Amino acid sequence: MGKALFLILVVLGVVFLAGGFYTVHETEQVIITRFGDPVSGPITAAGPHLKMPFIDSVRRFERRILEWDGDENDIVTRDKKTIRVDTTARWRINDPLKFLKSVHDERSAKSRLDDILDGATREFISKNNLIEAVRATNREFGPEEGIDLDLGDGAARQETITVGRDRLIASIVENAQRNVAELGIEIVDVRIRRIDYNEKVRLSVYERMIAERNQIADKYRSEGRGKASEIEGKMEKELKRIESEAFRQAEAIRGAADAEATRIYAEAYGANEEFYAFYQTLETCKKALGGGTTTMVMSSGSDLLKYLKDPGTGK
Repeated sequence: MGKALFLILVVLGVVFLAGGFYTVHETEQVIITRFGDPVSGPITAAGPHLKMPFIDSVRRFERRILEWDGDENDIVTRDKKTIRVDTTARWRINDPLKFLKSVHDERSAKSRLDDILDGATREFISKNNLIEAVRATNREFGPEEGIDLDLGDGAARQETITVGRDRLIASIVENAQRNVAELGIEIVDVRIRRIDYNEKVRLSVYERMIAERNQIADKYRSEGRGKASEIEGKMEKELKRIESEAFRQAEAIRGAADAEATRIYAEAYGANEEFYAFYQTLETCKKALGGGTTTMVMSSGSDLLKYLKDPGTGK
């Protein structure tokens, strides 16, 4: 009987001692509660620790940065453009004691963050134009980016920003941090993951973008047609000039050839007039008689007939 009691006491002692130890990991911070009320500050040192067994409870909280992904919200900007904004944030528990007293756990904390971060995002985006949430600087677009904002009317469509996306996000973080400080939470960063037009206006925006691009294309086509007409006009003018110059040179060459032929003919006439007359008579007969059977009637005094007579007798 005594041995059994001893064993029971040993087991109870082991259980009692085991319940008095707990381990804190590197990624955790711990609050010890007694009957639901906290009895110690946050314990962050990694390793084994002591507590009152069966009475104290260990509440563990993350030391690492946690994520928050908000729902997409439709927001109307100051320039009356309805956009859909998708935000995300990173946060951590910087005061576990406040966190335990205010929201108890991460699920409740995320629910509170939904209201705070969505509200801050809606407030600051609605106070600014759309361009402020899209762009961070007034850097001009380069040609390598394939963006041409000049629609040919002498005015660029690139708007000038005064706040910018970075300052807008910083304002959201600052506003949200003031509201979550009492919850023992620190907002590390907020990012706008996506900005898009509302489904109701997206089609009209696409149509306007297509119309603007068609206007740019028409402008380039018009300029191309004008340039083509200019080139064709210059080509026609140059072609006529070349043809005129070629005609003038051909006429000059033809005139010089005729003059040279006339000079040669004149020299030939002067060298042997009788032979020239004979040659011309033969050429005339050749043309008159042709290649077939031809009957020719000539008078006895014809110049053509005298060369057909016998040169010795004249008959």
